Amino acid sequence: MATAKALAGDRVVEVSAGDVGGQVLAAGLVDEVRMDVVPVVFGSGRRFFGSVDRLHLLEGPEEIIQGNRVLHLRYRV
Repeated sequence: MATAKALAGDRVVEVSAGDVGGQVLAAGLVDEVRMDVVPVVFGSGRRFFGSVDRLHLLEGPEEIIQGNRVLHLRYRV
């Protein structure tokens, strides 16, 4: 993250979900979470943030945008 922030300068650093996203979230380096909800039921799958070690409360949502068969959500951490 330090390298990404240094390279980004004043720009935003974005991290995908999964194990890396979970590690960054656990380290307290995430300011907000954006997710898209679509009407598909997989029946099984991976956790959005991999294995997290504790509860992380998301505030909000601060923004809700309804699209065509998708809901875009933005939460503050």
